Amino acid sequence: MSSFLEDHPHRRYNILTKEWVLVSPHRNKRPWQGKTEDSVKKEEIAYDPKCYLCPTNDRISGEKNPDYPSTYVFANDFGALLKDTPNFNYNEGLMKAEGENGICKVICFSPNHSLTIPDMEIPALIDVVETWQKEYTELGSLPEINYIQIFENKGAIMGCSNPHPHGQIWAQHSIPSEIQLKTDSQKEYFEKNGKSLLQAYIEQEIEEGTRIISQNDSFVTLVPFWAKWPYEAMIVPKRQMTTIKELTDSEKADYAEALKTLTQKFDRLFDTSFPYSAGIHQAPTDGGDYKEWHWHMSFYPPLLRSATIKKFMVGYEMFAMPQRDITAEFAADKLRAL
Repeated sequence: MSSFLEDHPHRRYNILTKEWVLVSPHRNKRPWQGKTEDSVKKEEIAYDPKCYLCPTNDRISGEKNPDYPSTYVFANDFGALLKDTPNFNYNEGLMKAEGENGICKVICFSPNHSLTIPDMEIPALIDVVETWQKEYTELGSLPEINYIQIFENKGAIMGCSNPHPHGQIWAQHSIPSEIQLKTDSQKEYFEKNGKSLLQAYIEQEIEEGTRIISQNDSFVTLVPFWAKWPYEAMIVPKRQMTTIKELTDSEKADYAEALKTLTQKFDRLFDTSFPYSAGIHQAPTDGGDYKEWHWHMSFYPPLLRSATIKKFMVGYEMFAMPQRDITAEFAADKLRAL
């Protein structure tokens, strides 16, 4: 059966969102004459006087950054969500809208302007993980906040507006549609089988081994069977946890190692500072019982064949369903070997 997956067009099912992705492995043999992107090399400066995220510099808002020694979190000067948004509902025929309030924060991973996650030491990455935990706990305790999205856009190709390594945290009142889909799927499986959907999934992946990139005592990193981005990856704790708050000290160290290992492999894949969007999905903070949830972190990189060729989600992908050319097994094999 594996030869059919390697050679023939087929659909793959995403167990978390109940969506399908079209896989066309034969198309990877076609010549490329489309758009290419510039190869991005890492900056090598520790401090940029013009960077609004570097320590002691002024931000656009006029606020001055402290001389921070490790991670630094501040309220986004141009947040997509605002705390004081009025609570309103608009219903006119088929037109419906409602006010959405929230809090947006920026987290600088390091004071070093050029130090991306793959180059950071494990203790510094543990600081990042603990900062994520702290922000999730504090923001989640607010009665008006029901979901917290932690994410990173790396590289200008992914819309990152500043090269200083940083991520974002958006805390909001409503639960986003992607999270609701994943909640429904995990709850359905948990109620039927009495165990976590992702725990059952990673056990099957570990046994098969073909899509595993790396693993340690606490985490497995893999290319999901239903991946839609070329070198998409997912870091999943082996022990079911609903949120990152539940990480023990040893698990935090293992998580930091998993982050470093995957991103180093990404950088080596095409010898470039590898761009991606990465995000942590975990249980909402609305006070509900989410015993079915198994948190995980996904990486969506756009590069397809080299450091200069990007995968575009256009045409069929925009109007029908996601489509990919290289298989998940091919991508995992390439990353695992690095």
